[in-house]
Amino acid sequence: MMNFCKIIVTKNPNIFITSIVTEEWDSFIKSDILPDNIKYAAIPNVIPSEIGRAKEFAGFLRATLTKLEGPVENLIDGIGPLMKPSVIVYDTYISWVVGMDNRRNIPVASYFTMSATVFSVFLHMDLLAQNNEQFHAEQPEKSSMEASEEEHFPQ
Repeated sequence: MMNFCKIIVTKNPNIFITSIVTEEWDSFIKSDILPDNIKYAAIPNVIPSEIGRAKEFAGFLRATLTKLEGPVENLIDGIGPLMKPSVIVYDTYISWVVGMDNRRNIPVASYFTMSATVFSVFLHMDLLAQNNEQFHAEQPEKSSMEASEEEHFPQ
């Protein structure tokens, strides 16, 4: 997403971009060198930490969909009318952004963060159905790595 922002401001230096991140992410990336017209704005850590997040990804998604909206609204409302965003670009999966921005009369643009391969599958889904292509995913037996992990790290 930040590379996308950098491309935008190199094409038009009159654009100012604020990327909203958690305080944790702000601490990870605050040393990044950014163009003068890009900045980070931090909200409180209301979602699970990046460290260990993969252990409970469903909880992370749930928190993203239920706990981020309030802090983001507070940040946007605190900016004031002089710096009101002219558009908000958001991750497609964070659906509450649309309602939040509609209440403030701010246009939104969805940014789909999946890989080109996934996009291509979605784009050509009609061809897959037309040609009766089927995807089969089977649950493999436990790998030796999983068995070793269970042995060394019992639950």
